[in-house]
Amino acid sequence: MTQNIDATRTILRAFSGSFMSATISLLLYRLTLSIIETFANKPLTTDNQTALNIAAAVRTLVMGLSALATFVFAFAALGLFLLALQTLVRKLFAKKGEESVEN
Repeated sequence: MTQNIDATRTILRAFSGSFMSATISLLLYRLTLSIIETFANKPLTTDNQTALNIAAAVRTLVMGLSALATFVFAFAALGLFLLALQTLVRKLFAKKGEESVEN
């Protein structure tokens, strides 16, 4: 009895965690696109080569970290969704297996 309740809770937690992670990932994706668009529309205006190199490095770092955070949350959402599906399938097949053993 407690195993069924725990499995149901685990499935619901995995699905809700997947939904939250996917939502955060979508928001971070939009933020990443906004950052990239802002950097593309505002070119650097300086003659100093060192300043240009530092600015390019900082822009690359900001875009890279934003993209990294986006994909980390996206992969977490995918993993949690697949975990929930796996748990659900195991629970369904375990019930069918118990019914066939009883008959």
